[in-house]
Amino acid sequence: MTGRSNPLLAPILSLALALGAPKAIAQDADAGRATPEAATGRTAQALTTANEYMIVAANPLAAQAGAAAMAEGGSAADAAIVSLLVLNVVEPQSSGLGGGAFALVHGPDGLTSFDARETAPMRAGPDLFLEDGAPIGWREGVASGRSVGVPGLGRLLEVLHARHGRLDWPRLVAPALALARDGFPMSPRLAGMLQGMAPRLAGTDAAAVFLDAGAPRPPGTVLRQPDLAATLEAIGREGPEVLYRAPIATEIVAATQTPPRPGQLTVMDFARYEVIERAPVCHDFRAIWRVCGMGPPSSGATTVGQILGLVGGQPPAEDPVARAHLFAEASRLAYADRARYLGDPDQVAVPVAGLLDPEYLAARGALIDAGRASSGPAEPGTPPGVADQPGPDASASSPGTTHLSVIDAEGLAISLTASIETAFGSARMAAGMLLNNQLTDFSFNPGPAEAPAANAPGAGKRPRSSMAPTIAYRLDAPDRPAILIGSPGGSRIPEYVAGALLLMLERGADAAAAAAVAHVSHRNRDVLVLEQDAHDPALAGALSALGHETALADMTSGLHIIAVAPDGSLSGGADPRREGLATGE
Repeated sequence: MTGRSNPLLAPILSLALALGAPKAIAQDADAGRATPEAATGRTAQALTTANEYMIVAANPLAAQAGAAAMAEGGSAADAAIVSLLVLNVVEPQSSGLGGGAFALVHGPDGLTSFDARETAPMRAGPDLFLEDGAPIGWREGVASGRSVGVPGLGRLLEVLHARHGRLDWPRLVAPALALARDGFPMSPRLAGMLQGMAPRLAGTDAAAVFLDAGAPRPPGTVLRQPDLAATLEAIGREGPEVLYRAPIATEIVAATQTPPRPGQLTVMDFARYEVIERAPVCHDFRAIWRVCGMGPPSSGATTVGQILGLVGGQPPAEDPVARAHLFAEASRLAYADRARYLGDPDQVAVPVAGLLDPEYLAARGALIDAGRASSGPAEPGTPPGVADQPGPDASASSPGTTHLSVIDAEGLAISLTASIETAFGSARMAAGMLLNNQLTDFSFNPGPAEAPAANAPGAGKRPRSSMAPTIAYRLDAPDRPAILIGSPGGSRIPEYVAGALLLMLERGADAAAAAAVAHVSHRNRDVLVLEQDAHDPALAGALSALGHETALADMTSGLHIIAVAPDGSLSGGADPRREGLATGE
Protein backbone atom coordinates (compact mmCIF):
# COMPACT_ATOMS: atom_id res chain seq x y z
CA MET A 1 0.00 0.00 0.00
CA THR A 2 3.02 2.28 0.05
CA GLY A 3 4.02 4.64 -2.71
CA ARG A 4 0.45 5.65 -3.62
CA SER A 5 -1.25 8.98 -3.12
CA ASN A 6 -3.12 9.19 0.13
CA PRO A 7 -6.89 9.10 -0.45
CA LEU A 8 -7.59 9.11 3.30
CA LEU A 9 -6.77 12.78 3.67
CA ALA A 10 -9.11 14.63 1.31
CA PRO A 11 -12.38 13.00 2.42
CA ILE A 12 -11.69 13.78 6.06
CA LEU A 13 -10.91 17.43 5.42
CA SER A 14 -13.96 17.70 3.15
CA LEU A 15 -16.11 16.15 5.87
CA ALA A 16 -14.79 18.61 8.44
CA LEU A 17 -15.68 21.55 6.23
CA ALA A 18 -19.06 20.13 5.26
CA LEU A 19 -20.07 19.42 8.82
CA GLY A 20 -18.98 22.78 10.14
CA ALA A 21 -19.90 21.57 13.60
CA PRO A 22 -20.14 17.76 13.52
CA LYS A 23 -23.47 16.27 14.57
CA ALA A 24 -24.81 12.76 15.00
CA ILE A 25 -26.31 11.19 11.88
CA ALA A 26 -30.00 11.32 11.11
CA GLN A 27 -32.33 10.27 13.88
CA ASP A 28 -35.19 7.77 13.68
CA ALA A 29 -38.14 8.81 15.80
CA ASP A 30 -39.25 5.21 16.32
CA ALA A 31 -35.87 3.58 16.94
CA GLY A 32 -35.08 2.81 20.53
CA ARG A 33 -38.69 2.75 21.72
CA ALA A 34 -39.42 -0.94 21.40
CA THR A 35 -38.95 -1.47 25.12
CA PRO A 36 -40.10 0.41 28.22
CA GLU A 37 -36.48 1.10 29.16
CA ALA A 38 -35.78 3.06 25.98
CA ALA A 39 -35.10 6.72 26.63
CA THR A 40 -38.17 8.92 26.54
CA GLY A 41 -37.73 12.27 24.88
CA ARG A 42 -34.56 11.02 23.15
CA THR A 43 -34.34 9.28 19.81
CA ALA A 44 -31.91 6.52 19.04
CA GLN A 45 -29.52 6.86 16.17
CA ALA A 46 -30.95 5.48 12.94
CA LEU A 47 -29.66 1.95 12.66
CA THR A 48 -26.68 1.68 10.34
CA THR A 49 -26.22 -1.61 8.51
CA ALA A 50 -23.35 -3.04 6.47
CA ASN A 51 -22.08 -6.33 5.12
CA GLU A 52 -18.31 -5.85 4.87
CA TYR A 53 -16.97 -3.67 7.69
CA MET A 54 -18.16 -1.20 10.30
CA ILE A 55 -16.81 1.25 12.84
CA VAL A 56 -18.64 3.19 15.55
CA ALA A 57 -16.69 6.04 17.15
CA ALA A 58 -17.37 9.14 19.20
CA ASN A 59 -16.96 11.76 16.46
CA PRO A 60 -18.00 11.65 12.80
CA LEU A 61 -14.53 12.66 11.63
CA ALA A 62 -12.95 9.78 13.52
CA ALA A 63 -15.50 7.21 12.34
CA GLN A 64 -15.22 8.35 8.72
CA ALA A 65 -11.42 8.21 8.91
CA GLY A 66 -11.56 4.65 10.23
CA ALA A 67 -14.02 3.58 7.55
CA ALA A 68 -11.85 5.17 4.85
CA ALA A 69 -8.86 3.17 6.10
CA MET A 70 -10.79 -0.09 5.74
CA ALA A 71 -12.06 0.96 2.30
CA GLU A 72 -8.38 1.33 1.33
CA GLY A 73 -7.70 -2.26 2.32
CA GLY A 74 -6.68 -1.55 5.89
CA SER A 75 -7.63 -3.81 8.76
CA ALA A 76 -9.79 -3.12 11.79
CA ALA A 77 -6.52 -2.41 13.64
CA ASP A 78 -5.61 0.24 11.09
CA ALA A 79 -9.09 1.73 11.39
CA ALA A 80 -8.83 1.83 15.19
CA ILE A 81 -5.42 3.53 15.02
CA VAL A 82 -6.60 6.15 12.52
CA SER A 83 -9.76 6.81 14.50
CA LEU A 84 -7.97 7.13 17.84
CA LEU A 85 -5.45 9.58 16.39
CA VAL A 86 -8.25 11.69 14.92
CA LEU A 87 -10.09 11.59 18.25
CA ASN A 88 -6.93 12.95 19.90
CA VAL A 89 -7.37 16.02 17.67
CA VAL A 90 -11.14 16.53 17.59
CA GLU A 91 -12.17 15.10 20.98
CA PRO A 92 -9.05 15.93 23.02
CA GLN A 93 -10.97 16.30 26.27
CA SER A 94 -11.73 12.59 26.37
CA SER A 95 -8.76 10.59 25.14
CA GLY A 96 -5.45 10.77 23.34
CA LEU A 97 -1.79 9.90 23.29
CA GLY A 98 -1.41 11.42 26.75
CA GLY A 99 -3.62 8.68 28.20
CA GLY A 100 -4.18 4.94 28.15
CA ALA A 101 -6.60 2.27 26.96
CA PHE A 102 -7.86 -1.29 27.18
CA ALA A 103 -8.64 -3.36 24.09
CA LEU A 104 -10.34 -6.67 23.38
CA VAL A 105 -9.23 -8.10 20.05
CA HIS A 106 -10.86 -11.07 18.30
CA GLY A 107 -8.48 -12.24 15.59
CA PRO A 108 -7.52 -15.36 13.68
CA ASP A 109 -6.21 -16.98 16.86
CA GLY A 110 -9.27 -16.16 18.96
CA LEU A 111 -9.83 -13.53 21.63
CA THR A 112 -7.18 -11.71 23.62
CA SER A 113 -6.99 -8.46 25.56
CA PHE A 114 -4.40 -5.73 25.94
CA ASP A 115 -3.78 -3.66 29.05
CA ALA A 116 -2.39 -0.24 28.13
CA ARG A 117 -3.31 1.32 31.48
CA GLU A 118 -1.12 4.12 32.77
CA THR A 119 1.49 3.25 35.40
CA ALA A 120 2.60 5.10 38.51
CA PRO A 121 6.22 6.26 38.75
CA MET A 122 8.68 3.84 40.30
CA ARG A 123 9.21 6.51 42.96
CA ALA A 124 5.53 6.45 43.97
CA GLY A 125 4.41 4.94 47.25
CA PRO A 126 1.15 4.51 49.19
CA ASP A 127 1.44 8.12 50.35
CA LEU A 128 1.17 9.52 46.81
CA PHE A 129 -1.88 11.62 47.67
CA LEU A 130 -1.27 12.13 51.41
CA GLU A 131 -0.12 15.35 53.07
CA ASP A 132 0.48 15.51 56.81
CA GLY A 133 -0.93 11.99 56.98
CA ALA A 134 -4.30 12.90 55.42
CA PRO A 135 -5.55 12.57 51.83
CA ILE A 136 -5.59 15.74 49.77
CA GLY A 137 -8.82 16.72 47.99
CA TRP A 138 -9.65 14.93 44.76
CA ARG A 139 -9.67 18.15 42.69
CA GLU A 140 -6.32 19.12 44.15
CA GLY A 141 -5.02 15.71 43.15
CA VAL A 142 -6.27 16.11 39.58
CA ALA A 143 -4.49 19.44 39.13
CA SER A 144 -1.23 18.13 40.56
CA GLY A 145 1.71 16.60 38.75
CA ARG A 146 1.20 13.54 40.92
CA SER A 147 -1.93 12.61 38.96
CA VAL A 148 -0.11 11.86 35.70
CA GLY A 149 0.83 8.26 34.91
CA VAL A 150 2.97 6.98 32.06
CA PRO A 151 0.63 7.02 29.03
CA GLY A 152 -0.05 3.68 27.40
CA LEU A 153 -2.06 4.45 24.26
CA GLY A 154 0.97 4.98 22.02
CA ARG A 155 2.40 1.58 22.93
CA LEU A 156 -1.00 -0.02 22.33
CA LEU A 157 -1.13 1.45 18.82
CA GLU A 158 2.29 -0.11 18.22
CA VAL A 159 1.05 -3.51 19.35
CA LEU A 160 -2.12 -3.38 17.26
CA HIS A 161 -0.14 -2.34 14.20
CA ALA A 162 2.51 -5.02 14.69
CA ARG A 163 -0.10 -7.76 15.15
CA HIS A 164 -2.74 -6.77 12.61
CA GLY A 165 -1.80 -3.59 10.70
CA ARG A 166 -1.59 -3.35 6.93
CA LEU A 167 -1.17 0.36 6.19
CA ASP A 168 2.06 2.19 6.96
CA TRP A 169 2.41 4.82 9.66
CA PRO A 170 2.38 7.93 7.42
CA ARG A 171 -0.94 6.79 5.98
CA LEU A 172 -2.40 6.11 9.43
CA VAL A 173 -1.33 9.47 10.81
CA ALA A 174 -2.24 11.63 7.80
CA PRO A 175 -5.90 12.43 8.63
CA ALA A 176 -5.16 13.44 12.23
CA LEU A 177 -2.07 15.38 11.16
CA ALA A 178 -4.05 17.40 8.63
CA LEU A 179 -6.78 18.20 11.14
CA ALA A 180 -4.26 19.28 13.78
CA ARG A 181 -2.19 21.36 11.38
CA ASP A 182 -4.93 22.93 9.24
CA GLY A 183 -7.65 22.98 11.86
CA PHE A 184 -11.20 21.71 12.13
CA PRO A 185 -14.50 23.35 13.13
CA MET A 186 -15.03 22.71 16.84
CA SER A 187 -18.05 20.54 17.51
CA PRO A 188 -20.88 21.63 19.80
CA ARG A 189 -19.81 19.02 22.35
CA LEU A 190 -16.20 20.21 22.57
CA ALA A 191 -17.32 23.83 22.72
CA GLY A 192 -19.88 22.98 25.38
CA MET A 193 -17.26 21.20 27.46
CA LEU A 194 -15.06 24.29 27.24
CA GLN A 195 -17.92 26.46 28.48
CA GLY A 196 -18.17 24.39 31.64
CA MET A 197 -14.45 23.76 32.11
CA ALA A 198 -13.05 27.22 31.35
CA PRO A 199 -12.57 28.16 35.02
CA ARG A 200 -10.62 24.96 35.69
CA LEU A 201 -8.50 25.41 32.57
CA ALA A 202 -7.64 29.04 33.34
CA GLY A 203 -3.94 29.40 34.04
CA THR A 204 -3.10 25.87 32.86
CA ASP A 205 -1.13 24.65 29.87
CA ALA A 206 -4.41 23.81 28.16
CA ALA A 207 -5.71 27.38 28.32
CA ALA A 208 -3.44 28.60 25.54
CA VAL A 209 -4.80 25.94 23.16
CA PHE A 210 -8.48 25.75 24.02
CA LEU A 211 -9.35 29.21 25.33
CA ASP A 212 -9.23 32.59 23.61
CA ALA A 213 -7.94 35.22 26.04
CA GLY A 214 -9.45 33.14 28.84
CA ALA A 215 -12.84 32.70 27.17
CA PRO A 216 -14.09 29.42 25.68
CA ARG A 217 -14.12 29.31 21.90
CA PRO A 218 -17.63 29.04 20.35
CA PRO A 219 -18.83 26.09 18.25
CA GLY A 220 -17.56 26.14 14.69
CA THR A 221 -14.32 27.92 15.60
CA VAL A 222 -11.48 26.45 13.53
CA LEU A 223 -9.10 24.98 16.10
CA ARG A 224 -5.48 24.48 15.06
CA GLN A 225 -2.97 22.56 17.19
CA PRO A 226 0.53 23.01 15.72
CA ASP A 227 2.37 21.37 18.64
CA LEU A 228 0.22 18.26 18.32
CA ALA A 229 0.78 18.31 14.56
CA ALA A 230 4.54 18.23 15.15
CA THR A 231 4.16 15.20 17.41
CA LEU A 232 1.99 13.45 14.85
CA GLU A 233 4.57 14.18 12.16
CA ALA A 234 7.18 12.45 14.30
CA ILE A 235 4.88 9.44 14.78
CA GLY A 236 4.32 9.29 11.03
CA ARG A 237 8.08 9.09 10.48
CA GLU A 238 9.08 6.79 13.32
CA GLY A 239 5.96 5.31 14.90
CA PRO A 240 4.67 5.84 18.46
CA GLU A 241 8.06 4.80 19.89
CA VAL A 242 8.99 8.51 19.73
CA LEU A 243 6.64 9.18 22.65
CA TYR A 244 8.69 7.05 25.02
CA ARG A 245 12.14 8.63 24.61
CA ALA A 246 13.69 12.05 24.45
CA PRO A 247 12.80 14.69 23.56
CA ILE A 248 9.04 14.01 23.89
CA ALA A 249 9.26 11.89 27.05
CA THR A 250 11.53 14.52 28.58
CA GLU A 251 8.97 17.23 27.79
CA ILE A 252 6.17 15.20 29.38
CA VAL A 253 8.22 14.61 32.52
CA ALA A 254 9.01 18.32 32.76
CA ALA A 255 5.31 19.18 32.50
CA THR A 256 4.53 16.94 35.49
CA GLN A 257 7.27 18.41 37.67
CA THR A 258 5.94 21.96 37.84
CA PRO A 259 3.77 23.26 40.71
CA PRO A 260 1.29 22.68 42.18
CA ARG A 261 2.40 19.42 43.79
CA PRO A 262 5.06 18.28 41.31
CA GLY A 263 4.97 14.65 40.26
CA GLN A 264 7.57 11.91 40.38
CA LEU A 265 7.73 10.65 36.79
CA THR A 266 11.12 10.12 35.14
CA VAL A 267 12.23 9.32 31.61
CA MET A 268 13.13 5.84 32.88
CA ASP A 269 9.46 5.27 33.73
CA PHE A 270 8.70 5.82 30.05
CA ALA A 271 11.51 3.55 28.88
CA ARG A 272 10.22 0.64 30.98
CA TYR A 273 6.55 0.94 30.02
CA GLU A 274 4.99 -2.12 28.37
CA VAL A 275 1.54 -3.11 27.16
CA ILE A 276 0.50 -6.33 28.88
CA GLU A 277 -1.40 -9.00 26.99
CA ARG A 278 -3.86 -10.59 29.40
CA ALA A 279 -6.39 -13.36 29.19
CA PRO A 280 -9.90 -11.97 28.75
CA VAL A 281 -12.42 -12.64 31.51
CA CYS A 282 -15.48 -14.52 30.24
CA HIS A 283 -18.74 -15.78 31.74
CA ASP A 284 -21.94 -17.31 30.41
CA PHE A 285 -25.37 -15.71 30.52
CA ARG A 286 -28.62 -17.72 30.57
CA ALA A 287 -26.92 -20.64 28.74
CA ILE A 288 -27.17 -18.73 25.45
CA TRP A 289 -24.40 -16.15 25.54
CA ARG A 290 -20.74 -15.93 26.47
CA VAL A 291 -19.72 -12.43 27.50
CA CYS A 292 -16.02 -11.51 27.57
CA GLY A 293 -14.39 -8.38 28.91
CA MET A 294 -11.28 -6.75 30.30
CA GLY A 295 -9.93 -8.19 33.52
CA PRO A 296 -7.96 -6.39 36.23
CA PRO A 297 -6.71 -3.75 36.61
CA SER A 298 -10.00 -2.94 34.91
CA SER A 299 -13.09 -3.69 36.96
CA GLY A 300 -15.10 -3.89 33.73
CA ALA A 301 -15.43 -7.64 33.17
CA THR A 302 -15.94 -8.60 36.81
CA THR A 303 -18.49 -5.87 37.54
CA VAL A 304 -20.43 -6.34 34.29
CA GLY A 305 -20.19 -10.10 34.84
CA GLN A 306 -21.50 -9.91 38.38
CA ILE A 307 -24.43 -7.68 37.39
CA LEU A 308 -25.36 -10.03 34.55
CA GLY A 309 -24.85 -13.09 36.73
CA LEU A 310 -27.00 -11.71 39.54
CA VAL A 311 -29.76 -10.67 37.15
CA GLY A 312 -29.51 -13.98 35.31
CA GLY A 313 -29.90 -15.86 38.56
CA GLN A 314 -33.36 -14.37 39.10
CA PRO A 315 -36.57 -15.07 37.18
CA PRO A 316 -36.85 -12.69 34.20
CA ALA A 317 -38.51 -9.45 35.27
CA GLU A 318 -41.54 -8.59 33.15
CA ASP A 319 -42.15 -4.91 33.84
CA PRO A 320 -39.95 -1.77 33.93
CA VAL A 321 -40.21 -1.31 37.70
CA ALA A 322 -39.15 -4.89 38.44
CA ARG A 323 -36.31 -4.66 35.91
CA ALA A 324 -34.99 -1.39 37.34
CA HIS A 325 -35.24 -2.72 40.89
CA LEU A 326 -33.43 -5.96 40.06
CA PHE A 327 -30.71 -4.13 38.12
CA ALA A 328 -30.13 -1.69 40.98
CA GLU A 329 -29.92 -4.45 43.59
CA ALA A 330 -27.50 -6.44 41.43
CA SER A 331 -25.34 -3.37 40.79
CA ARG A 332 -25.29 -2.52 44.49
CA LEU A 333 -23.80 -5.93 45.32
CA ALA A 334 -21.36 -5.88 42.39
CA TYR A 335 -20.02 -2.45 43.31
CA ALA A 336 -19.48 -3.54 46.92
CA ASP A 337 -17.17 -6.30 45.68
CA ARG A 338 -15.57 -4.01 43.12
CA ALA A 339 -14.54 -1.51 45.79
CA ARG A 340 -13.02 -4.19 48.00
CA TYR A 341 -11.17 -6.50 45.63
CA LEU A 342 -10.22 -4.85 42.33
CA GLY A 343 -6.70 -3.59 41.72
CA ASP A 344 -3.53 -4.24 39.72
CA PRO A 345 -3.30 -8.06 39.47
CA ASP A 346 0.48 -7.88 39.20
CA GLN A 347 0.68 -6.37 42.68
CA VAL A 348 -2.40 -7.60 44.57
CA ALA A 349 -4.35 -10.86 44.52
CA VAL A 350 -7.66 -10.29 42.73
CA PRO A 351 -10.14 -13.20 43.08
CA VAL A 352 -11.46 -12.94 39.52
CA ALA A 353 -12.73 -16.52 39.26
CA GLY A 354 -14.29 -16.31 42.71
CA LEU A 355 -16.15 -13.08 41.94
CA LEU A 356 -17.80 -14.77 38.94
CA ASP A 357 -18.26 -18.19 40.53
CA PRO A 358 -21.88 -19.29 39.94
CA GLU A 359 -22.33 -20.61 43.49
CA TYR A 360 -20.95 -17.40 44.95
CA LEU A 361 -23.27 -15.31 42.78
CA ALA A 362 -26.19 -17.51 43.74
CA ALA A 363 -25.43 -16.86 47.40
CA ARG A 364 -25.14 -13.13 46.77
CA GLY A 365 -28.32 -13.18 44.70
CA ALA A 366 -30.20 -14.68 47.64
CA LEU A 367 -29.77 -11.29 49.33
CA ILE A 368 -32.02 -9.69 46.69
CA ASP A 369 -35.67 -9.30 47.65
CA ALA A 370 -37.79 -8.95 44.52
CA GLY A 371 -40.36 -6.90 46.41
CA ARG A 372 -38.24 -4.67 48.64
CA ALA A 373 -35.15 -2.48 48.37
CA SER A 374 -32.15 -3.38 50.50
CA SER A 375 -31.25 -1.06 53.34
CA GLY A 376 -27.92 0.74 53.47
CA PRO A 377 -24.76 0.10 51.47
CA ALA A 378 -24.00 -3.56 50.82
CA GLU A 379 -21.02 -5.21 52.45
CA PRO A 380 -18.62 -7.02 50.14
CA GLY A 381 -18.88 -10.78 50.07
CA THR A 382 -16.13 -13.34 50.53
CA PRO A 383 -15.68 -15.00 47.14
CA PRO A 384 -13.78 -18.26 46.71
CA GLY A 385 -10.04 -17.75 46.55
CA VAL A 386 -9.84 -14.89 49.04
CA ALA A 387 -7.06 -15.31 51.58
CA ASP A 388 -6.51 -11.98 53.28
CA GLN A 389 -9.20 -9.31 53.08
CA PRO A 390 -7.84 -6.04 51.63
CA GLY A 391 -8.88 -2.79 53.23
CA PRO A 392 -11.87 -0.74 52.00
CA ASP A 393 -11.58 1.74 49.15
CA ALA A 394 -13.64 4.75 48.13
CA SER A 395 -11.84 5.92 44.98
CA ALA A 396 -13.42 8.65 42.89
CA SER A 397 -13.70 8.57 39.11
CA SER A 398 -14.70 11.15 36.55
CA PRO A 399 -15.67 10.59 32.91
CA GLY A 400 -13.06 11.71 30.35
CA THR A 401 -13.14 8.66 28.10
CA THR A 402 -14.08 7.38 24.63
CA HIS A 403 -15.03 4.02 23.17
CA LEU A 404 -14.87 2.63 19.65
CA SER A 405 -16.01 -0.67 18.16
CA VAL A 406 -14.75 -1.86 14.78
CA ILE A 407 -14.87 -5.02 12.65
CA ASP A 408 -13.37 -5.59 9.21
CA ALA A 409 -14.29 -7.82 6.27
CA GLU A 410 -11.99 -10.61 7.50
CA GLY A 411 -13.66 -10.70 10.90
CA LEU A 412 -10.95 -8.94 12.92
CA ALA A 413 -12.96 -7.26 15.69
CA ILE A 414 -11.78 -4.71 18.24
CA SER A 415 -13.63 -3.25 21.23
CA LEU A 416 -11.43 -0.50 22.67
CA THR A 417 -11.93 2.06 25.41
CA ALA A 418 -9.41 4.90 25.82
CA SER A 419 -9.21 7.66 28.40
CA ILE A 420 -7.35 10.56 29.95
CA GLU A 421 -9.69 10.24 33.00
CA THR A 422 -11.25 13.62 33.86
CA ALA A 423 -12.39 15.87 31.02
CA PHE A 424 -9.19 17.56 29.77
CA GLY A 425 -7.21 15.25 32.06
CA SER A 426 -4.77 17.01 34.34
CA ALA A 427 -4.97 20.11 32.08
CA ARG A 428 -1.18 19.82 31.77
CA MET A 429 0.14 19.56 28.23
CA ALA A 430 3.34 18.44 26.56
CA ALA A 431 4.16 18.08 22.87
CA GLY A 432 0.60 19.20 22.08
CA MET A 433 -0.98 16.37 24.10
CA LEU A 434 -3.26 16.69 27.10
CA LEU A 435 -1.79 14.57 29.90
CA ASN A 436 -3.92 12.15 31.88
CA ASN A 437 -4.82 12.33 35.56
CA GLN A 438 -5.36 8.57 35.80
CA LEU A 439 -3.43 8.15 39.03
CA THR A 440 -6.34 9.83 40.82
CA ASP A 441 -8.13 6.52 40.21
CA PHE A 442 -6.03 5.12 43.06
CA SER A 443 -7.45 5.20 46.56
CA PHE A 444 -6.21 8.48 48.07
CA ASN A 445 -6.37 6.83 51.49
CA PRO A 446 -4.19 3.71 51.13
CA GLY A 447 -5.47 2.21 54.37
CA PRO A 448 -3.43 0.66 57.17
CA ALA A 449 -0.13 -1.00 56.32
CA GLU A 450 -1.36 -4.34 57.66
CA ALA A 451 -4.45 -4.31 55.37
CA PRO A 452 -3.93 -1.80 52.55
CA ALA A 453 -6.64 -1.14 49.99
CA ALA A 454 -6.28 -3.31 46.89
CA ASN A 455 -6.24 -0.08 44.87
CA ALA A 456 -3.68 1.77 47.00
CA PRO A 457 -0.92 3.59 45.06
CA GLY A 458 2.38 1.82 44.55
CA ALA A 459 5.58 1.91 42.53
CA GLY A 460 4.89 1.07 38.88
CA LYS A 461 1.32 0.09 39.77
CA ARG A 462 -1.68 0.45 37.46
CA PRO A 463 -4.75 2.04 39.06
CA ARG A 464 -8.11 0.31 38.99
CA SER A 465 -10.24 1.30 36.02
CA SER A 466 -13.95 1.22 35.22
CA MET A 467 -13.42 0.80 31.47
CA ALA A 468 -15.34 -2.16 30.11
CA PRO A 469 -14.68 -2.98 26.45
CA THR A 470 -16.73 -6.12 25.84
CA ILE A 471 -17.31 -8.74 23.15
CA ALA A 472 -20.21 -11.20 23.42
CA TYR A 473 -20.61 -14.50 21.58
CA ARG A 474 -23.50 -16.87 21.05
CA LEU A 475 -22.65 -20.19 22.62
CA ASP A 476 -23.75 -21.96 19.46
CA ALA A 477 -21.29 -19.85 17.39
CA PRO A 478 -18.31 -19.38 19.73
CA ASP A 479 -15.85 -18.36 17.00
CA ARG A 480 -17.81 -15.35 15.73
CA PRO A 481 -18.33 -12.18 17.79
CA ALA A 482 -22.01 -11.29 18.09
CA ILE A 483 -21.78 -7.94 19.94
CA LEU A 484 -19.00 -5.39 20.36
CA ILE A 485 -19.79 -2.81 23.04
CA GLY A 486 -18.27 -0.33 25.47
CA SER A 487 -18.78 3.17 26.83
CA PRO A 488 -17.22 6.13 28.59
CA GLY A 489 -18.82 7.35 31.80
CA GLY A 490 -16.47 7.10 34.77
CA SER A 491 -17.38 4.62 37.47
CA ARG A 492 -20.82 4.09 35.88
CA ILE A 493 -19.27 2.47 32.78
CA PRO A 494 -19.96 -1.12 33.94
CA GLU A 495 -23.60 -0.20 34.56
CA TYR A 496 -23.97 1.42 31.14
CA VAL A 497 -22.50 -1.62 29.42
CA ALA A 498 -24.46 -4.14 31.52
CA GLY A 499 -27.74 -2.29 31.02
CA ALA A 500 -27.34 -2.14 27.24
CA LEU A 501 -26.26 -5.78 27.10
CA LEU A 502 -29.27 -6.92 29.08
CA LEU A 503 -31.55 -5.11 26.66
CA MET A 504 -29.90 -6.93 23.74
CA LEU A 505 -29.36 -10.36 25.31
CA GLU A 506 -32.70 -10.69 27.10
CA ARG A 507 -35.06 -8.58 25.03
CA GLY A 508 -33.58 -8.67 21.53
CA ALA A 509 -33.04 -4.92 21.17
CA ASP A 510 -30.98 -3.72 18.23
CA ALA A 511 -27.72 -1.82 18.61
CA ALA A 512 -29.26 1.64 18.24
CA ALA A 513 -31.99 0.99 20.80
CA ALA A 514 -29.45 -0.40 23.26
CA ALA A 515 -27.22 2.63 22.81
CA ALA A 516 -30.15 4.89 23.70
CA VAL A 517 -31.41 2.92 26.72
CA ALA A 518 -32.40 5.05 29.72
CA HIS A 519 -29.91 4.40 32.50
CA VAL A 520 -30.38 3.12 36.02
CA SER A 521 -27.48 3.35 38.49
CA HIS A 522 -26.77 2.12 42.00
CA ARG A 523 -23.08 2.18 42.86
CA ASN A 524 -23.69 1.02 46.44
CA ARG A 525 -24.11 4.58 47.68
CA ASP A 526 -27.59 3.96 49.13
CA VAL A 527 -29.29 5.91 46.32
CA LEU A 528 -30.88 4.57 43.14
CA VAL A 529 -30.20 7.13 40.42
CA LEU A 530 -32.37 7.44 37.32
CA GLU A 531 -31.28 9.25 34.20
CA GLN A 532 -32.65 12.79 34.09
CA ASP A 533 -35.47 13.32 31.55
CA ALA A 534 -35.19 9.78 30.24
CA HIS A 535 -37.63 7.57 32.18
CA ASP A 536 -41.38 7.58 32.63
CA PRO A 537 -41.89 9.94 35.61
CA ALA A 538 -43.98 7.28 37.34
CA LEU A 539 -40.96 4.98 37.61
CA ALA A 540 -39.33 6.95 40.42
CA GLY A 541 -42.52 6.81 42.48
CA ALA A 542 -42.91 3.09 41.95
CA LEU A 543 -39.31 2.46 42.99
CA SER A 544 -39.75 4.66 46.05
CA ALA A 545 -42.72 2.50 47.01
CA LEU A 546 -40.32 -0.47 47.06
CA GLY A 547 -38.15 1.38 49.56
CA HIS A 548 -35.57 2.93 47.25
CA GLU A 549 -34.24 6.42 47.83
CA THR A 550 -34.21 7.82 44.30
CA ALA A 551 -32.47 10.72 42.61
CA LEU A 552 -32.14 12.08 39.08
CA ALA A 553 -28.90 12.86 37.27
CA ASP A 554 -27.54 13.35 33.78
CA MET A 555 -25.74 10.19 32.65
CA THR A 556 -23.74 10.98 29.54
CA SER A 557 -22.73 7.57 28.37
CA GLY A 558 -21.14 7.04 24.98
CA LEU A 559 -22.22 3.51 24.09
CA HIS A 560 -20.89 2.46 20.68
CA ILE A 561 -22.20 -0.91 19.60
CA ILE A 562 -21.84 -3.29 16.67
CA ALA A 563 -24.10 -6.34 16.37
CA VAL A 564 -23.19 -9.21 14.05
CA ALA A 565 -26.16 -11.21 12.79
CA PRO A 566 -25.92 -14.98 12.23
CA ASP A 567 -25.66 -14.31 8.48
CA GLY A 568 -22.66 -12.03 9.09
CA SER A 569 -24.43 -8.74 8.37
CA LEU A 570 -23.51 -5.85 10.63
CA SER A 571 -25.59 -3.25 12.41
CA GLY A 572 -24.40 -0.46 14.62
CA GLY A 573 -25.63 2.27 16.90
CA ALA A 574 -23.97 5.31 18.42
CA ASP A 575 -25.13 6.81 21.69
CA PRO A 576 -27.42 9.80 20.94
CA ARG A 577 -26.16 11.58 24.07
CA ARG A 578 -22.93 12.35 22.23
CA GLU A 579 -22.02 13.04 18.59
CA GLY A 580 -20.79 9.61 17.50
CA LEU A 581 -21.33 7.87 14.20
CA ALA A 582 -21.77 4.28 13.04
CA THR A 583 -20.59 3.79 9.48
CA GLY A 584 -19.53 0.97 7.20
CA GLU A 585 -19.82 -0.65 3.82
